[in-house]
Amino acid sequence: MKKCYGFFLLFILVALLLLISGCQSTSNFPTDYEQLSEDERLVIRFSHVVGEDTPKGKAARKFAEIVKQKSNGYIEVQVFSNGTLYKDSEELSALMRGDIQMIAPATAKLTNLVPELSVLDLPYAFHSLDEVHEYLQSDVGTELTDMLQEHNLLSLGIWDSGFKQLSNNIRPIVSLEDMRGLTMRIMPSEILQKQFEATGASSKIGDFNTVFNELQKGSFDGQENTLSNISSKNLHSVQKYLTISNHGYLGYFIIFNKDFWNRLQPEVQNILVNALAEVEQWEWNLVNQIDKEKLRDIEQCECIEIYSLPHSEQKEWEKAFKPVYDYYISRFQKKYIKALPRFL
Repeated sequence: MKKCYGFFLLFILVALLLLISGCQSTSNFPTDYEQLSEDERLVIRFSHVVGEDTPKGKAARKFAEIVKQKSNGYIEVQVFSNGTLYKDSEELSALMRGDIQMIAPATAKLTNLVPELSVLDLPYAFHSLDEVHEYLQSDVGTELTDMLQEHNLLSLGIWDSGFKQLSNNIRPIVSLEDMRGLTMRIMPSEILQKQFEATGASSKIGDFNTVFNELQKGSFDGQENTLSNISSKNLHSVQKYLTISNHGYLGYFIIFNKDFWNRLQPEVQNILVNALAEVEQWEWNLVNQIDKEKLRDIEQCECIEIYSLPHSEQKEWEKAFKPVYDYYISRFQKKYIKALPRFL
């Protein structure tokens, strides 16, 4: 009996040692927050208005995945694409109110707050995406994006959509003269308005998620956008002519509500910053590939006539847009123009 009791005590002792050893060996591993409720996790609501099959749509999903992995599930980025949470014209106000924490608006959408940012909308201001990145990373570019902080907005990077092309339902756009009399949909930007004025066209501001219906109804004759956005919204199916003009850059600032950002713990900020840096480079590399794919898709539909503007004609367009640059200089400091790669 005593022998059995001794074995029982030995068994209990060994079990306790194994339990303690197990606790010590796992204490070095990070906590898994997957089972926490939404109230216990840090939730970041990220609203955007383009399709999931665009560079921005893919980058948003990748960002959410990387943040989840790096934080072991503690930070949950909830992505709302295609304007499902807020419309194109609503998301900036929602961010500033704190109803959402993160958006990625087109740079033109921020020019009402920081008009100087419309330098990015100037036609043929950039000839490559690398030029855009270098400009925004320069002292002048940093000065421009820092102006957003005066409006409680923090910019933490740029995602590309690419260069814009022109489509319309009236005639092929082969020369600038072909623009005369057209009504084109634009984003809210004074420089974009002046751009079309310089061609003899008129412009109307339109919400991105309604462009398809408005083109179908004939509210606009045409529009400008990148190939991925044209394809994802099926705009080419309600347009007769597409000109590959590469006349303007379209990109998206990654914007947080600054008050929200300042309340985050430093380790959380580091996770988000590192994830964004990783996704930014990945997204930049993705854009050219998607552009080629979407052009092939549009060509294969055989539903729209496509014309590629030759380099020599693009140079003529650049000269014709000089009044737009003069207008910008008349309103803002010339240094923002002089720092553009084309003038260095």
